[in-house]
Amino acid sequence: MDHRLKYVVGDFLANLVLGLIVGVISWALVSPAWNMWVAMFAMMAIGMVAGLIAFFPAAAKLGAMEAMVPLMFTGMVAGMVVGMAAAMVPVPITSALILGGVSGIASICFIWVCNSLLRGITREGEESANA
Repeated sequence: MDHRLKYVVGDFLANLVLGLIVGVISWALVSPAWNMWVAMFAMMAIGMVAGLIAFFPAAAKLGAMEAMVPLMFTGMVAGMVVGMAAAMVPVPITSALILGGVSGIASICFIWVCNSLLRGITREGEESANA
């Protein structure tokens, strides 16, 4: 993942917007009449499809791998969270937007932390730390 400011802001915005969109989609489709497990799995799949669709415009600006994994993960998480919430009680659209947006932000933060931990200390990082 690129650490330049335009990529960081682009990742953040793309995942936030996708979380909002998937939150609204889940809010529109799921009602308390749904089983929670069915709602979770159905909205997870729909969220991943929405992430795949959102990938194409985001990838043009951010790069293919830098956009695909976070967007599909965000779509999956936002769909699961809002879908399960909407299956429990009637959720107002503002709550669905907030849950979807927070899911998008939490997803990209989780991916950035995991990427940093997996990357470890690089030769470039060692050289700058020792200089």
